[in-house]
Amino acid sequence: MSSPATAPPAPNNLKRIVAASLIGTTIEWYDFFLYGSAAALVFNKLFFPGSDPLVGTLLSFLTYAVGFAARPLGALVFGHYGDRLGRKKLLVLSLLLMGGATFAIGLLPTHATIGTAAPVLLTVLRLVQGFALGGEWGGAVLLVSEHGDARRRGFWASWPQTGAPAGQLLATGVLSFLTAVLSDAAFGSWGWRIPFLLSGVLVVVGLWIRLSVDESPVFKQALEQAEARKAAGPGAPEKLPIVSVLRHHWRDVLVAMGARMAENISYYVITAFILVYATTSAGVSKQTALNSVLIASAVHFAVIPCWGALSDRVGRRPVYLLGAVGVGLWMFPFFSLIDTGGFGNLILAVTVGLVFHGAMYAPQAAFFSEMFATRMRYSGASIGAQFASVAAGAPAPLIATALLSDYGSSTPIALYVIGAAVLTVLAVAVAKETRNRDLSEVESAAGPEVVPARTADAHTV
Repeated sequence: MSSPATAPPAPNNLKRIVAASLIGTTIEWYDFFLYGSAAALVFNKLFFPGSDPLVGTLLSFLTYAVGFAARPLGALVFGHYGDRLGRKKLLVLSLLLMGGATFAIGLLPTHATIGTAAPVLLTVLRLVQGFALGGEWGGAVLLVSEHGDARRRGFWASWPQTGAPAGQLLATGVLSFLTAVLSDAAFGSWGWRIPFLLSGVLVVVGLWIRLSVDESPVFKQALEQAEARKAAGPGAPEKLPIVSVLRHHWRDVLVAMGARMAENISYYVITAFILVYATTSAGVSKQTALNSVLIASAVHFAVIPCWGALSDRVGRRPVYLLGAVGVGLWMFPFFSLIDTGGFGNLILAVTVGLVFHGAMYAPQAAFFSEMFATRMRYSGASIGAQFASVAAGAPAPLIATALLSDYGSSTPIALYVIGAAVLTVLAVAVAKETRNRDLSEVESAAGPEVVPARTADAHTV
């Protein structure tokens, strides 16, 4: 029987929490993805002029990858303080950092104005973006996971995940509109700044909503228990969350990292690299490529909660495995459809790819949350997710662009994604199912305590 601290919240309260997490993650992903789209479309000319077009794109994507390099640091810092101070405070900070950096990019002088200082400043701001996003994801999904009940956790926790396609939809939509109404010269001169400056307005809205929600009841209960133990008398000092994660959950961290490989790599190949491949190899216009991603992102947004609900019925692992296998099998048809240059074929290629991606991304929030204990859950989930990003999402557009430049063919790129899918299948296959786990029945960050046998068994990998 659930205690009052862990009883499921009223439906209206839960919906407000889900909405706050979704809007916050949408804004943060909008900021992050906006940079990726701009890197593919204009940053090579504005910040790295004089280079061969593909070389300039490679340099542009290199600054894009820097944001991923900062995400593990964000995961460590935000995870530590999120497990000590709470989820809500850190989510507010992450939104302020991300929004401030994105707004500043919109004001940044280009190479033509300040020379080499321009790409340096661009890189610094990208580092701030990555640091903020490294702390955002874990807190947002945990706030929902720890408020909801186990029976529908996959469904509710998948809604913050829709922030990724929603952010992609918003970023691509704004860029698509601007490229449609502005000439190439106007867009390259000043139009590209508008989406970045718009972030300032979005952050104000996001903060207002995010400040209105309550802290996770599971975290508050765990904090009260820790304070009661301290008041009862001196005992073993509480370990740092990261130390407890590496001691008690290192297998879970490895599983999470492996699970992220296909999900992360395929997403950035499908949504970011396509803007390069379609325009340079298939002869497709920027507008057509952006519109195909725009339409597919809308479908992606719609299917993620469906996959999340299915994971509540059949388990996290079967849905995740379906997505990993599907995205691997789809890669050769994906590039073949793009090579035709037809708008309908582009939409089909990207949409099917993102539907398979959604089967991995939807259950990921609940799956990773259920792997870790309450007082180390922010650290564990964030580290597992964000450390994988350095090897997966960070270099994905860079590697894909380099393969295209060296081989002039999509075959090596397809094999690259298929290899990532194999790694993910192996990682998820060795994991134990976590569905229906009670998140309140876990050990503290000080180490294992008395844990019900069924919970301990379900938690062991």
